[in-house]
Parts: sequence; C-alpha cells; structure tokens
Amino acid sequence: QVQVVESGGGLVQPGWSLRLSCAASGSIFSGNTMGWYRQAPGKERDLVATITHGGRTNYADSVKGRFTISRDNIKNTVYLQMNSLKPEDTAVYYCNAATMRRSYWGQGTQVTVSS
Repeated sequence: QVQVVESGGGLVQPGWSLRLSCAASGSIFSGNTMGWYRQAPGKERDLVATITHGGRTNYADSVKGRFTISRDNIKNTVYLQMNSLKPEDTAVYYCNAATMRRSYWGQGTQVTVSS
C-alpha cells in the first residue's frame, strides 16, 4: 500500500523552529521529486519547497533563507526544517511525492505560529 505520512507539526511562538518529517513508501520515494506544500485557511495550497532525488532544491520566495528541505534516500524520508517562524507560516503542511504517473499526498500536519 502506497503511503505518505507527515509528522512534526505543532503550536510554536514566532521566531521558534520546527522540523517536519514525511515518510513515504519506497515505490514512490525512490527516484522522484518530493515536496512540501501548505494551505492556510481560506487560501489555495501553495508550494513551499521541493527536492529532487539528486538533491536539487527549490523554495518559495517567502521561505527562502528560513526553511530547508532535505531527504534521506535510505530512510525514504523528506524533512522540512523551519526556522524563524512567522504567524503567516500558519497552515496545514502537506507532503507530496511526484511520480511520472501521478502525485501522492499525505494527510497534512498543522503548524500554528502564535504568541
């Protein structure tokens, strides 16, 4: 069974850090681009960051310099290290596996940044 499972969300204060993890089935992780997206209430789902199998990364302008995406190709896991969090980073964060046939999404993990 294909799975994409996120973890690591929570409630933090502005300026704090969080690390999200996403474990995916090997059949969809290996060789494919993995990504993090987020959706705030009343807004569309937006790209946060992507990473190719070879490690090439891409970031939304709003998170450049604060967020870092990485992957462990042995553990079939992708991470999102989020530093200097802002209230506007509050959203449900979704992990995505982009295969040639289709995209796979996790169930999402809530990140709330509030004082």
